[in-house]
Amino acid sequence: MDLTSSGALRRGLCAVAVVATLPYLTLKLLWLCGSTVGFTGEADLSIDADALWVANLVTFGMDAVALLLALAFVRPWGRRVPVGLLVFPMWVATGLLGSIVLELPLIFGAQLVLGDEPPAAQQGWLDPWVFVLVYGGFVLQGLALIAGFVLHARERWAVLLGSRIGDLPRTATLRLQQVLSCVAAGLALPVAAAKLYWALGGDSGLPLSFADGPQRPQRIIAGVTAVLLLAAGAAFLRLAFRLGPDRPLRPTLLTAWLAAGSVFAWGAWTLFADGLRTELPSAADAVPPAASLVSVGQAGAGLLLLVVGAVALLEHASVRADVESAG
Repeated sequence: MDLTSSGALRRGLCAVAVVATLPYLTLKLLWLCGSTVGFTGEADLSIDADALWVANLVTFGMDAVALLLALAFVRPWGRRVPVGLLVFPMWVATGLLGSIVLELPLIFGAQLVLGDEPPAAQQGWLDPWVFVLVYGGFVLQGLALIAGFVLHARERWAVLLGSRIGDLPRTATLRLQQVLSCVAAGLALPVAAAKLYWALGGDSGLPLSFADGPQRPQRIIAGVTAVLLLAAGAAFLRLAFRLGPDRPLRPTLLTAWLAAGSVFAWGAWTLFADGLRTELPSAADAVPPAASLVSVGQAGAGLLLLVVGAVALLEHASVRADVESAG
């Protein structure tokens, strides 16, 4: 089936993703040009100004890539994009945006049930409408991109998605995949334990300033991250060791895709954002070594899972090419 002929649904999903992306790109472009739109009067933009500009540039580029991904699912040139150039950024985008799609309903649901938390001791730097625009856009982007990619994958890799776990080929690198999956799962366990500790109310290892503002959203995010860490490790172990060979491959593959993407993307982003600081933070805002170690562990587990996934994908493509050439 032609990958560009899936009809109105795919074009509609692309339109939603593009419409959801443009306001964010516009806001980031304004900030890169020096505008202060969306910042409150309490914002001191002279603090880490260079780091803020670089962060805005990087996030502008990331969202521009999301826009190109949406177009790749509906335009003819999307079929000519090499698999790696499509799969890797889509995996990262799924991890970043999919986590937000999971977390926001829990955060708003907790607010409805438990009520508002006490406001932060210090005035926020951004106007409330910025959060609505940014995170509302992220949710729409995430839903549209993930749905569009599912349609794309169903056509491009229909045979793989319709197979069973036991149908996966036992290739030359299977032992390497199993070892790396075990290491990644072992690394994910203590990181998930730390995240779960923070989710349940623990404060050790968190910045002192954490106690000055609303804590519930960050604790919910920590809890979701803990679940995704465990899910990623379990899914990759199941795939690497072919556990439950008669079970359909699709649910485990989708779990591995979303969970590992989130683990890698958010772990790497946290390290990147912390590394951007050009000025020493105050004692209250300083990131404790324990929190940095958790971020390193999360990024490391995600990187190992990335290597396993990349090796498996390359070998699958090689096996498929050999079968087609033999046929």
